[in-house]
Amino acid sequence: MIDAIDIIKSFGEKVVLKGITFSFERGKTNLIIGQSGSGKTVLMKCLIGLLDVDKGKVIYDDRVFSEMNENDKKKIRQELGMMFQGGALFDSMNVEQNVMFPLNMFTNQIMEEKLERVNFCLKRVNLENVNKLYPSEISGGMKKRVAIARAISMNPRYLFCDEPNSGLDPRTSIVIDNLISEITKEYQITTIINTHDMNSVMEIGDKIAFIYKGNLGWQGSNKDILHVHNQELESFVYATELMRLLKQQNS
Repeated sequence: MIDAIDIIKSFGEKVVLKGITFSFERGKTNLIIGQSGSGKTVLMKCLIGLLDVDKGKVIYDDRVFSEMNENDKKKIRQELGMMFQGGALFDSMNVEQNVMFPLNMFTNQIMEEKLERVNFCLKRVNLENVNKLYPSEISGGMKKRVAIARAISMNPRYLFCDEPNSGLDPRTSIVIDNLISEITKEYQITTIINTHDMNSVMEIGDKIAFIYKGNLGWQGSNKDILHVHNQELESFVYATELMRLLKQQNS
């Protein structure tokens, strides 16, 4: 579990996060949603320590991450898996090398052990016999699955996904969503997903934080979201769904 407690973050005179309190639960897909500029990306960066909070606390399973020194934070970061927007694979590395990258950086495993872990992770995301292919040789959906394999290569306790479905067609997006959800539950990971995708919200939104102008505008599950009388949330859901339908018509 990761607890954000009364998180405040400013840039100069602009207050971006205005006291966010939310618990991201273990074994669940925890989604952060909101319009562009709402503060959701800043919140994720505060959670992983890319930005220091001005006030409040970020707590990883009773460990106060936001008050640790850099050496202690580094130990926590070794428990994190990251899936960046677009996948962020290294173009100069093949699939095997991309997935192995965290193992090379953070472990002392011998090559045989690393290869065994790489192959296990690739098999878990339904990718086999692609080890020697390069990112330019595989599809967008496959790149996302390689990115997931890399994110879980260190057997993380916490998984962060930034817009995992960006650039994907609706069918492939559902595959990626379901894969993230399955892995989350199978390994009891605390998964946090930053997304604009209402399909993701409705498919796998176990717990949702709606950020509105730096405040926690609403929280709940995908079972609740369509039955809530919240003007800002309703506007976001409607606008997001409308954009999705327009993109489908134009594709």
